[in-house]
Amino acid sequence: MPAVTALSRLLPKPPLRTRRGSLPPPGSLLPRNTLPPRGRAPLWVAMYHSIADAADDPYRVTVSPARFARQLRWLGDRGLRGVSVRELLAATAEGRAKGLVGLTFDDGYADFVDSALPLLRRHGFTATVYVLPGRLGGENGWDAAGPRKRLLSGAEIRRISRSGMEIGSHGLTHVALPEADDRTLAAETRRSRELLEEMTGRPVEGFCYPYGRVDPRAMRAVRRAGYRYACAIDPGPYTGAYALPRIHIGENDTSWRLAAKRLLHPLRRRRPDDLELPVPYAPAVVGAR
Repeated sequence: MPAVTALSRLLPKPPLRTRRGSLPPPGSLLPRNTLPPRGRAPLWVAMYHSIADAADDPYRVTVSPARFARQLRWLGDRGLRGVSVRELLAATAEGRAKGLVGLTFDDGYADFVDSALPLLRRHGFTATVYVLPGRLGGENGWDAAGPRKRLLSGAEIRRISRSGMEIGSHGLTHVALPEADDRTLAAETRRSRELLEEMTGRPVEGFCYPYGRVDPRAMRAVRRAGYRYACAIDPGPYTGAYALPRIHIGENDTSWRLAAKRLLHPLRRRRPDDLELPVPYAPAVVGAR
């Protein structure tokens, strides 16, 4: 497959523009120093799930420890540093986010402790781990066709928090918020935050939408629950501090694929100044509308 075609298939085709700051036709390569309009690069937040060796991975949520180690080395070799989303947003608000990459881990898989944590610490990186306080020590029952994976226990979550990683909420039990009734929505947002703060003794600032599903009602619930930000996957028009887009990183992401994703990322993500982050980083507002 020609290199240009392979690169163009990694991400959806960007819209064409014809005025100043125009984008090249889909499938063409950008110069290395190309930046989005106003010269500002968008936030780059990587989305991981499980770090383990697995032959069966129908949902593409597993990255082997060996591949993960190479991906972290790739970041370090380019002068990039992996940080939690909390740190990334604080640095963005203060204008010092250059060279920082947000690292996130969804679902709270127990393999984070033995597989991901040692590698992150070896590189001097931090990350955000989004966990499910309603499924402590349980399994990923929402992945019907996938292998069973154990989830973090309360003791393991506390250990991760003490290690310098950020703990965020992935909801209470991994429910798609747009389909939830009001009572469930409150439990998945507010109650999950309360439980995690009781567990870790630290503020929980971040939320991550299960399945990446987000709508205005879910965003309002997350903000009212007192979170400072929330992560989605590809929220489109909802992009903002309460629907941050992320890039899926999988087992097949070799060095050249990571380079391609980084190169093409500005074409489909909004600039940091579009996120409307206060300076300094906004305090949580419980009950805000």
